[in-house]
Amino acid sequence: MSRDDLCWRTLTEVGAMLRRREISSVELTKAMLARIETVDARLHSYITVLTDAALAQAKSADAELAAGRDRGPLHGVPLAVKDLCFTRGVRTTCASVVLADFVPDHDAAVVERLAQAGAVILGKLNLTEFAMSGYAPSLPIPINPWNASCSPGGSSSGSGVATAAGLCFASLGTDTGGSIRIPSAWCGVVGLKPTYGRVSRYGVFPLAMTLDHLGPMTRSVADAAAVLEAIAGRDGRDATSLDEPIPACRDALAKGVRGLRIGLDDDYVGAMAHPDVLAALSAALEVLKEQGAEIVPVRGPDVTPTLEAWFALCSTEAVVGHAETYPSRAAQYGPSFRSFLEYGSNLCAADYARAHLVRVEFGRRFQAVFDEVDVYACPGNFLAAPPVSVVDPYGPITPALAPFMRFSAPFNFSGNPTLSLPMGFDGGGLPLGLQFVGPLLGEAVLCQAGQAFEQATDWHRRHPPV
Repeated sequence: MSRDDLCWRTLTEVGAMLRRREISSVELTKAMLARIETVDARLHSYITVLTDAALAQAKSADAELAAGRDRGPLHGVPLAVKDLCFTRGVRTTCASVVLADFVPDHDAAVVERLAQAGAVILGKLNLTEFAMSGYAPSLPIPINPWNASCSPGGSSSGSGVATAAGLCFASLGTDTGGSIRIPSAWCGVVGLKPTYGRVSRYGVFPLAMTLDHLGPMTRSVADAAAVLEAIAGRDGRDATSLDEPIPACRDALAKGVRGLRIGLDDDYVGAMAHPDVLAALSAALEVLKEQGAEIVPVRGPDVTPTLEAWFALCSTEAVVGHAETYPSRAAQYGPSFRSFLEYGSNLCAADYARAHLVRVEFGRRFQAVFDEVDVYACPGNFLAAPPVSVVDPYGPITPALAPFMRFSAPFNFSGNPTLSLPMGFDGGGLPLGLQFVGPLLGEAVLCQAGQAFEQATDWHRRHPPV
């Protein structure tokens, strides 16, 4: 097997190879580091590569596995994390000059849990500045490996690119209004946004603390299930962390979808989605129907009010999160994120209160959908990755960007878990994303539906020519 063939394998596959002693963690890690050195010079998915630390972790993983200590499916597997997750002794930049020299003295909870699971951390991944939609001019922008002229999505752009391009076996992303799901859809990978509070936010620089979610980005649903089980669970250092059992996502993978009720709101989907997206979604649901799922027409609440309200909530909470550096160091921010902070600074308490009421009403009404169905289906985004020229990466951030968040931000408002996975390609050969939304704490049923779709298709096996 060539180095590149090895790097295209899924986390689950290489984990099994490690346990059969067909390969060592050191060999896996060296293969991935070599591919990063060769390929990422043009894709820019990493900000920091931790070569020496990764090899030391791999050596330790090999020793433990040889001694019969198996920490689980991530043990010895090389992963990477978005560069707003704190890493002790390693800079965490949030892709901004403002934090260019920030070196945390502790790990984020998710980094701790990856270490406890025996994972190897390859490095820190690129993103939009402070996880909003624009980039800082000081760093290169990640390149979509399917088409360099098209956007990779954001804010977890480096996570999407690295996972899609075979530069890690899984990554961690964050999602405040679509930042896991949009790059997952546009880069052709699996993205799992858990229920709000399912994964601790401790040690992760916030964009908007009441909207931020953390989750895995992978090349299969089984991989996403394994990573989520490793990072989920109560953490007393995060007041919003849920005191709930870790979801048994891997146990749900073999259940199939016979009898599962999948909801579809034709008005919601049809109001904006591109014809290629609609055709792929229809074909995907037909695959699930053939496996025994029931497609149920539903009517969810109107998402339109949530989009403008999202900007009010997110921007004002971002101002709070940046109180130590904004406006005192405003000139160091890139023009895009600085415009977002300016927008939030000009809002008042009444604006925030009105947006909060929209959020509460939408969340309450949306939960009623799950009285009728087990899973709610919609696209990961309304179109495939657009040309990078469509949205100026350094331009102002305003509610005019709301259409790009139509199929994502409402579920940050409601806190529901979502799963994005590849469902085909558009006429230009760009990947399209299928999104399942589950009831609160319903990650297992999402993995159940996603695994059934993967078993009947091979979209997740396709990879870009890099």
